[in-house]
Amino acid sequence: MKRTATTATTVLTALVLAAALTACSSDESTHAAPKKKPLAAPSTPSPTAVADTEATTSGIPPEPDAAAKLGYLRALTGIDPDIVHGKEDKAVDRGRNQCQTIRNFPKDKPKQAEMAEMRFTSPSHPEGFGKVKAAQIVEAVHTNLCPKF
Repeated sequence: MKRTATTATTVLTALVLAAALTACSSDESTHAAPKKKPLAAPSTPSPTAVADTEATTSGIPPEPDAAAKLGYLRALTGIDPDIVHGKEDKAVDRGRNQCQTIRNFPKDKPKQAEMAEMRFTSPSHPEGFGKVKAAQIVEAVHTNLCPKF
């Protein structure tokens, strides 16, 4: 009989332990570790936000829209038609690069004009268009391509 009592006690102990383990594993009380929330996927910034950030960090604005491009090219042609000299995309690229100079030297108008004079050249004006026209080019660039700088 002693053996049956020991076996019964062992079985009973095993059942109690199994019940205790089951209860512990599904414990939803305050003693349980908090569940982690899944991370949300990062949102994708809008193209405008990306362009603004790039312009702010690099100083080169995005490609102008058709209206801004037309206004810019008209301003340059009004200063001297040879500035564009039939190369509109090149004139826009030079202007966007000039925006970087405007951003990097915001209070240094002579430096801005000096860089414009070196940057804006043509076959007829390989040394640039002179200080007066260079200052006008800077103003056309600033007004039409990068007014926020």
